[in-house]
Amino acid sequence: MAPLKGKGFFIWKVSRCEGGNPERIADVAAQAKLTHVIIKVADGTGVYNYDWGTRRDLVAPVRDALRRRGIRVWGWQYIYGRDPKAEANIAIRRVRDLNLDGFVIDAETEYKDKHAAAVEYMTTLRQGLPNVPLALSSYRFPSYHPRFPWREFLERVDLNMPQVYWVQAHNPGAQLRRSLAEFKSLSPWRPYLPTGSAYPAFGWQPTAEEIYEFLHTAQTLGLPGANFWEWYPARTQLPPSIWRTIADYDWGSPSPPPPPEPQNIVERYIAALNKHDVDAVVELYAPNAVHITPRGARRGLSAIRAWYTTFLNEVAADAVFVLKSHQQVENRHQFSWQAAAPGPRILSGSDTMVLDEQDRIYYHFTYYTVLGA
Repeated sequence: MAPLKGKGFFIWKVSRCEGGNPERIADVAAQAKLTHVIIKVADGTGVYNYDWGTRRDLVAPVRDALRRRGIRVWGWQYIYGRDPKAEANIAIRRVRDLNLDGFVIDAETEYKDKHAAAVEYMTTLRQGLPNVPLALSSYRFPSYHPRFPWREFLERVDLNMPQVYWVQAHNPGAQLRRSLAEFKSLSPWRPYLPTGSAYPAFGWQPTAEEIYEFLHTAQTLGLPGANFWEWYPARTQLPPSIWRTIADYDWGSPSPPPPPEPQNIVERYIAALNKHDVDAVVELYAPNAVHITPRGARRGLSAIRAWYTTFLNEVAADAVFVLKSHQQVENRHQFSWQAAAPGPRILSGSDTMVLDEQDRIYYHFTYYTVLGA
Protein backbone atom coordinates (compact mmCIF):
# COMPACT_ATOMS: atom_id res chain seq x y z
CA MET A 1 0.00 0.00 0.00
CA ALA A 2 1.49 3.36 -1.08
CA PRO A 3 1.91 5.99 1.67
CA LEU A 4 -1.02 8.37 2.10
CA LYS A 5 -0.35 11.68 0.34
CA GLY A 6 -2.18 14.86 -0.57
CA LYS A 7 -5.40 16.43 0.73
CA GLY A 8 -8.03 14.58 2.74
CA PHE A 9 -11.26 15.23 4.62
CA PHE A 10 -12.92 13.59 7.60
CA ILE A 11 -16.63 12.73 7.36
CA TRP A 12 -18.55 12.30 10.62
CA LYS A 13 -22.15 11.69 9.50
CA VAL A 14 -22.64 10.61 5.90
CA SER A 15 -26.33 11.60 5.89
CA ARG A 16 -25.45 15.28 6.50
CA CYS A 17 -22.90 15.50 3.67
CA GLU A 18 -24.31 16.60 0.30
CA GLY A 19 -27.72 15.30 1.41
CA GLY A 20 -26.24 11.84 1.89
CA ASN A 21 -25.87 11.43 -1.90
CA PRO A 22 -22.81 9.22 -2.57
CA GLU A 23 -22.30 10.41 -6.13
CA ARG A 24 -22.50 14.04 -5.07
CA ILE A 25 -20.00 13.46 -2.25
CA ALA A 26 -17.63 11.82 -4.70
CA ASP A 27 -18.07 14.57 -7.31
CA VAL A 28 -17.32 17.29 -4.75
CA ALA A 29 -14.29 15.36 -3.48
CA ALA A 30 -12.97 14.91 -7.01
CA GLN A 31 -13.50 18.57 -7.87
CA ALA A 32 -11.53 19.48 -4.73
CA LYS A 33 -8.72 17.16 -5.86
CA LEU A 34 -8.87 15.16 -2.63
CA THR A 35 -6.70 12.05 -2.57
CA HIS A 36 -8.49 10.43 0.37
CA VAL A 37 -11.64 10.66 2.48
CA ILE A 38 -11.86 9.32 6.05
CA ILE A 39 -15.37 8.17 7.06
CA LYS A 40 -16.51 7.26 10.57
CA VAL A 41 -17.34 3.55 10.62
CA ALA A 42 -17.42 2.78 14.36
CA ASP A 43 -17.98 4.49 17.70
CA GLY A 44 -16.71 2.62 20.74
CA THR A 45 -18.04 -0.92 20.42
CA GLY A 46 -20.78 -0.09 17.90
CA VAL A 47 -20.96 0.41 14.15
CA TYR A 48 -21.45 3.90 12.76
CA ASN A 49 -22.99 5.36 9.61
CA TYR A 50 -25.30 2.37 9.41
CA ASP A 51 -29.09 2.75 9.04
CA TRP A 52 -30.61 0.18 11.37
CA GLY A 53 -34.12 0.93 10.17
CA THR A 54 -33.37 -0.14 6.61
CA ARG A 55 -30.34 -2.28 7.50
CA ARG A 56 -28.34 -0.28 4.97
CA ASP A 57 -24.68 0.56 5.31
CA LEU A 58 -24.21 4.23 4.43
CA VAL A 59 -20.45 3.91 3.96
CA ALA A 60 -20.34 1.30 1.19
CA PRO A 61 -21.99 3.36 -1.59
CA VAL A 62 -19.83 6.38 -0.74
CA ARG A 63 -16.75 4.14 -0.82
CA ASP A 64 -17.67 2.83 -4.25
CA ALA A 65 -18.40 6.29 -5.67
CA LEU A 66 -15.12 7.69 -4.35
CA ARG A 67 -13.08 4.79 -5.66
CA ARG A 68 -14.55 5.20 -9.13
CA ARG A 69 -12.91 8.62 -9.08
CA GLY A 70 -9.57 7.32 -7.85
CA ILE A 71 -10.00 8.54 -4.26
CA ARG A 72 -8.86 6.30 -1.41
CA VAL A 73 -11.28 5.55 1.42
CA TRP A 74 -10.23 5.16 5.03
CA GLY A 75 -12.38 4.58 8.07
CA TRP A 76 -12.17 6.04 11.56
CA GLN A 77 -13.43 5.19 15.04
CA TYR A 78 -13.74 7.11 18.29
CA ILE A 79 -12.67 4.93 21.22
CA TYR A 80 -13.35 5.15 24.97
CA GLY A 81 -11.29 2.41 26.64
CA ARG A 82 -14.09 0.77 28.61
CA ASP A 83 -13.83 -2.45 26.58
CA PRO A 84 -10.74 -2.08 24.38
CA LYS A 85 -10.86 -5.60 22.95
CA ALA A 86 -14.47 -5.16 21.81
CA GLU A 87 -13.61 -1.75 20.35
CA ALA A 88 -10.78 -3.30 18.35
CA ASN A 89 -12.95 -6.18 17.17
CA ILE A 90 -15.69 -3.93 15.80
CA ALA A 91 -13.03 -1.90 13.99
CA ILE A 92 -11.56 -5.06 12.49
CA ARG A 93 -14.98 -6.19 11.34
CA ARG A 94 -15.85 -2.86 9.74
CA VAL A 95 -12.52 -2.51 7.92
CA ARG A 96 -12.76 -6.07 6.58
CA ASP A 97 -16.43 -5.87 5.60
CA LEU A 98 -15.93 -2.56 3.83
CA ASN A 99 -12.50 -3.45 2.41
CA LEU A 100 -11.15 -0.06 3.45
CA ASP A 101 -7.76 1.30 2.37
CA GLY A 102 -6.74 2.30 5.89
CA PHE A 103 -8.01 3.05 9.38
CA VAL A 104 -7.71 5.98 11.82
CA ILE A 105 -7.97 5.65 15.61
CA ASP A 106 -9.43 8.73 17.31
CA ALA A 107 -8.30 8.45 20.94
CA GLU A 108 -8.59 11.42 23.26
CA THR A 109 -9.40 12.22 26.89
CA GLU A 110 -11.11 8.90 27.66
CA TYR A 111 -7.80 7.06 27.14
CA LYS A 112 -5.73 9.20 29.50
CA ASP A 113 -4.05 6.98 32.13
CA LYS A 114 -5.34 3.88 30.31
CA HIS A 115 -1.99 2.47 29.17
CA ALA A 116 -3.02 -1.18 29.52
CA ALA A 117 -6.24 -0.55 27.62
CA ALA A 118 -4.29 1.14 24.82
CA VAL A 119 -1.97 -1.88 24.57
CA GLU A 120 -4.91 -4.30 24.47
CA TYR A 121 -6.75 -2.26 21.85
CA MET A 122 -3.73 -1.79 19.59
CA THR A 123 -2.49 -5.37 19.93
CA THR A 124 -5.91 -6.77 19.01
CA LEU A 125 -6.34 -4.29 16.17
CA ARG A 126 -2.92 -4.93 14.65
CA GLN A 127 -3.33 -8.69 14.87
CA GLY A 128 -6.67 -8.45 13.11
CA LEU A 129 -5.48 -5.99 10.46
CA PRO A 130 -1.82 -6.94 9.87
CA ASN A 131 -1.61 -5.39 6.39
CA VAL A 132 -3.90 -2.37 6.77
CA PRO A 133 -2.27 1.06 7.30
CA LEU A 134 -3.23 2.47 10.72
CA ALA A 135 -3.08 6.07 11.95
CA LEU A 136 -3.54 7.81 15.29
CA SER A 137 -5.66 10.96 15.49
CA SER A 138 -5.22 12.75 18.82
CA TYR A 139 -3.92 15.93 20.43
CA ARG A 140 -1.70 18.45 18.63
CA PHE A 141 0.75 19.10 21.49
CA PRO A 142 1.87 16.00 23.44
CA SER A 143 3.45 18.28 26.06
CA TYR A 144 -0.08 19.35 27.06
CA HIS A 145 -1.17 15.72 27.60
CA PRO A 146 1.57 13.76 29.41
CA ARG A 147 -0.96 11.23 30.79
CA PHE A 148 -1.99 10.09 27.32
CA PRO A 149 -0.49 6.71 26.27
CA TRP A 150 1.45 8.07 23.30
CA ARG A 151 3.97 5.24 23.04
CA GLU A 152 1.37 2.50 23.30
CA PHE A 153 -0.51 3.91 20.32
CA LEU A 154 2.33 5.25 18.18
CA GLU A 155 4.50 2.15 18.24
CA ARG A 156 1.72 0.15 16.53
CA VAL A 157 0.52 2.64 13.90
CA ASP A 158 1.97 3.68 10.54
CA LEU A 159 0.94 7.36 10.54
CA ASN A 160 0.45 10.13 13.08
CA MET A 161 -2.50 12.43 12.27
CA PRO A 162 -2.61 14.98 15.12
CA GLN A 163 -5.55 17.37 15.35
CA VAL A 164 -3.79 20.70 14.81
CA TYR A 165 -6.88 22.83 15.43
CA TRP A 166 -6.07 26.52 15.93
CA VAL A 167 -9.53 27.32 17.36
CA GLN A 168 -9.76 30.77 19.01
CA ALA A 169 -6.40 31.69 17.42
CA HIS A 170 -5.18 32.74 13.99
CA ASN A 171 -1.68 31.22 13.74
CA PRO A 172 -2.01 27.83 12.04
CA GLY A 173 1.52 27.86 10.68
CA ALA A 174 3.11 28.45 14.06
CA GLN A 175 0.93 25.81 15.73
CA LEU A 176 1.73 23.26 13.01
CA ARG A 177 5.49 23.84 13.31
CA ARG A 178 5.29 23.49 17.10
CA SER A 179 3.24 20.30 16.87
CA LEU A 180 5.68 18.73 14.43
CA ALA A 181 8.67 19.68 16.60
CA GLU A 182 7.08 18.17 19.72
CA PHE A 183 6.33 14.88 17.99
CA LYS A 184 9.86 14.72 16.56
CA SER A 185 11.14 14.79 20.13
CA LEU A 186 8.70 12.03 21.13
CA SER A 187 9.47 8.33 20.71
CA PRO A 188 8.56 6.53 18.55
CA TRP A 189 8.44 8.81 15.53
CA ARG A 190 5.84 8.10 12.86
CA PRO A 191 5.26 9.90 9.54
CA TYR A 192 3.25 13.00 10.33
CA LEU A 193 0.09 14.02 8.43
CA PRO A 194 -1.83 16.72 10.35
CA THR A 195 -5.53 17.59 10.41
CA GLY A 196 -6.53 21.25 10.32
CA SER A 197 -9.60 23.25 11.37
CA ALA A 198 -12.41 23.57 8.82
CA TYR A 199 -15.26 24.21 11.23
CA PRO A 200 -16.63 27.09 13.36
CA ALA A 201 -16.52 27.02 17.17
CA PHE A 202 -17.81 29.40 19.88
CA GLY A 203 -18.04 32.37 17.52
CA TRP A 204 -14.65 31.66 15.95
CA GLN A 205 -14.03 30.43 12.44
CA PRO A 206 -10.95 30.03 10.24
CA THR A 207 -10.27 32.38 7.35
CA ALA A 208 -9.31 31.41 3.82
CA GLU A 209 -5.88 32.93 4.45
CA GLU A 210 -5.42 30.67 7.50
CA ILE A 211 -6.47 27.58 5.54
CA TYR A 212 -3.93 28.48 2.88
CA GLU A 213 -1.27 29.08 5.54
CA PHE A 214 -1.93 25.67 7.10
CA LEU A 215 -1.63 23.85 3.75
CA HIS A 216 1.37 25.86 2.59
CA THR A 217 3.19 25.34 5.89
CA ALA A 218 2.54 21.59 5.73
CA GLN A 219 3.88 21.46 2.20
CA THR A 220 6.90 23.63 3.04
CA LEU A 221 7.73 21.32 5.96
CA GLY A 222 7.85 18.39 3.55
CA LEU A 223 4.84 16.61 5.03
CA PRO A 224 3.13 13.99 2.85
CA GLY A 225 -0.28 15.64 3.08
CA ALA A 226 -2.91 17.26 5.27
CA ASN A 227 -6.49 16.57 6.33
CA PHE A 228 -9.36 18.76 7.50
CA TRP A 229 -12.13 18.27 10.04
CA GLU A 230 -14.95 18.21 8.97
CA TRP A 231 -16.89 17.93 5.70
CA TYR A 232 -20.35 19.08 6.84
CA PRO A 233 -19.44 22.39 8.55
CA ALA A 234 -16.86 23.15 5.89
CA ARG A 235 -19.55 22.87 3.21
CA THR A 236 -22.50 24.43 5.04
CA GLN A 237 -21.40 26.60 7.98
CA LEU A 238 -18.29 28.39 6.71
CA PRO A 239 -17.89 30.94 3.90
CA PRO A 240 -17.53 29.29 0.45
CA SER A 241 -14.01 30.72 0.27
CA ILE A 242 -12.87 28.14 2.86
CA TRP A 243 -13.76 25.11 0.73
CA ARG A 244 -12.64 26.91 -2.42
CA THR A 245 -9.18 27.56 -0.94
CA ILE A 246 -8.79 23.88 -0.03
CA ALA A 247 -10.05 22.77 -3.45
CA ASP A 248 -7.82 25.19 -5.34
CA TYR A 249 -4.68 24.31 -3.41
CA ASP A 250 -2.45 22.16 -5.62
CA TRP A 251 -0.54 19.78 -3.38
CA GLY A 252 1.76 18.86 -6.24
CA SER A 253 3.16 22.37 -6.60
CA PRO A 254 3.06 25.59 -4.57
CA SER A 255 -0.25 27.38 -4.99
CA PRO A 256 -0.72 31.16 -5.12
CA PRO A 257 -2.22 32.78 -2.03
CA PRO A 258 -6.03 32.90 -1.97
CA PRO A 259 -7.81 36.12 -2.87
CA PRO A 260 -8.68 38.35 0.10
CA GLU A 261 -11.80 37.51 2.05
CA PRO A 262 -14.87 39.41 0.81
CA GLN A 263 -15.25 42.67 2.72
CA ASN A 264 -18.26 43.23 4.95
CA ILE A 265 -20.98 45.60 3.75
CA VAL A 266 -19.57 48.64 5.55
CA GLU A 267 -16.05 48.16 4.19
CA ARG A 268 -17.48 47.66 0.70
CA TYR A 269 -19.54 50.84 1.12
CA ILE A 270 -16.53 52.92 2.18
CA ALA A 271 -14.47 51.45 -0.68
CA ALA A 272 -17.18 52.40 -3.20
CA LEU A 273 -17.33 55.94 -1.79
CA ASN A 274 -13.55 56.26 -2.16
CA LYS A 275 -13.82 55.24 -5.80
CA HIS A 276 -16.55 57.89 -6.20
CA ASP A 277 -18.36 55.17 -8.14
CA VAL A 278 -22.11 55.81 -7.91
CA ASP A 279 -22.94 52.48 -9.57
CA ALA A 280 -20.83 50.54 -7.07
CA VAL A 281 -22.58 52.27 -4.17
CA VAL A 282 -26.09 51.71 -5.53
CA GLU A 283 -25.37 48.01 -6.16
CA LEU A 284 -25.21 47.55 -2.38
CA TYR A 285 -28.90 48.48 -1.94
CA ALA A 286 -32.06 46.39 -2.24
CA PRO A 287 -34.49 47.57 -4.96
CA ASN A 288 -36.99 48.95 -2.43
CA ALA A 289 -34.41 50.41 -0.06
CA VAL A 290 -34.99 53.54 1.97
CA HIS A 291 -32.16 56.02 2.54
CA ILE A 292 -32.72 58.81 5.08
CA THR A 293 -30.26 61.73 4.90
CA PRO A 294 -30.07 65.30 6.27
CA ARG A 295 -31.73 66.32 3.01
CA GLY A 296 -34.74 64.02 3.35
CA ALA A 297 -35.76 60.42 2.70
CA ARG A 298 -35.42 58.58 -0.60
CA ARG A 299 -36.99 55.27 -1.61
CA GLY A 300 -35.90 53.10 -4.52
CA LEU A 301 -32.69 52.87 -6.50
CA SER A 302 -33.37 55.79 -8.84
CA ALA A 303 -33.82 58.26 -5.98
CA ILE A 304 -30.84 56.84 -4.10
CA ARG A 305 -28.69 57.08 -7.25
CA ALA A 306 -29.62 60.73 -7.70
CA TRP A 307 -28.62 61.52 -4.11
CA TYR A 308 -25.20 59.86 -4.42
CA THR A 309 -24.57 61.56 -7.76
CA THR A 310 -24.90 64.93 -6.01
CA PHE A 311 -23.15 63.83 -2.82
CA LEU A 312 -20.06 62.33 -4.47
CA ASN A 313 -19.70 64.92 -7.22
CA GLU A 314 -20.47 68.04 -5.18
CA VAL A 315 -20.65 67.68 -1.39
CA ALA A 316 -17.81 65.14 -1.11
CA ALA A 317 -16.04 65.79 -4.40
CA ASP A 318 -12.52 64.24 -4.36
CA ALA A 319 -12.92 63.34 -0.67
CA VAL A 320 -11.05 60.43 0.93
CA PHE A 321 -13.28 58.45 3.30
CA VAL A 322 -11.96 56.69 6.41
CA LEU A 323 -13.96 54.25 8.54
CA LYS A 324 -13.62 55.29 12.19
CA SER A 325 -15.78 52.74 14.04
CA HIS A 326 -18.08 49.83 13.25
CA GLN A 327 -20.44 47.75 15.38
CA GLN A 328 -22.62 44.92 14.12
CA VAL A 329 -25.55 43.20 15.82
CA GLU A 330 -27.01 40.53 13.53
CA ASN A 331 -28.05 42.35 10.32
CA ARG A 332 -27.71 45.85 11.78
CA HIS A 333 -24.53 47.87 11.24
CA GLN A 334 -23.68 51.14 13.00
CA PHE A 335 -20.54 52.99 11.96
CA SER A 336 -18.89 56.38 11.85
CA TRP A 337 -16.63 57.87 9.22
CA GLN A 338 -14.69 60.96 8.24
CA ALA A 339 -13.78 62.31 4.84
CA ALA A 340 -11.15 64.88 3.99
CA ALA A 341 -11.92 66.94 0.91
CA PRO A 342 -9.89 69.59 -0.91
CA GLY A 343 -10.03 72.92 0.59
CA PRO A 344 -10.13 72.52 4.25
CA ARG A 345 -13.44 70.65 4.16
CA ILE A 346 -13.91 67.74 6.56
CA LEU A 347 -17.02 65.59 6.52
CA SER A 348 -17.94 63.65 9.62
CA GLY A 349 -20.72 61.06 9.48
CA SER A 350 -22.63 58.54 11.56
CA ASP A 351 -24.68 55.84 9.80
CA THR A 352 -26.99 52.93 10.53
CA MET A 353 -27.61 50.19 7.96
CA VAL A 354 -30.00 47.25 8.14
CA LEU A 355 -29.56 44.40 5.65
CA ASP A 356 -32.08 42.06 4.06
CA GLU A 357 -31.70 38.27 3.78
CA GLN A 358 -29.47 38.71 0.73
CA ASP A 359 -27.13 41.07 2.60
CA ARG A 360 -28.34 44.12 0.70
CA ILE A 361 -29.08 47.46 2.37
CA TYR A 362 -32.82 47.98 2.73
CA TYR A 363 -32.70 50.70 5.42
CA HIS A 364 -29.97 53.31 5.69
CA PHE A 365 -29.86 56.34 7.96
CA THR A 366 -27.08 58.83 7.25
CA TYR A 367 -26.20 61.89 9.31
CA TYR A 368 -23.19 64.01 8.47
CA THR A 369 -21.75 67.45 9.02
CA VAL A 370 -19.35 69.46 6.88
CA LEU A 371 -16.68 71.54 8.59
CA GLY A 372 -14.75 74.29 6.85
CA ALA A 373 -17.24 74.62 4.00
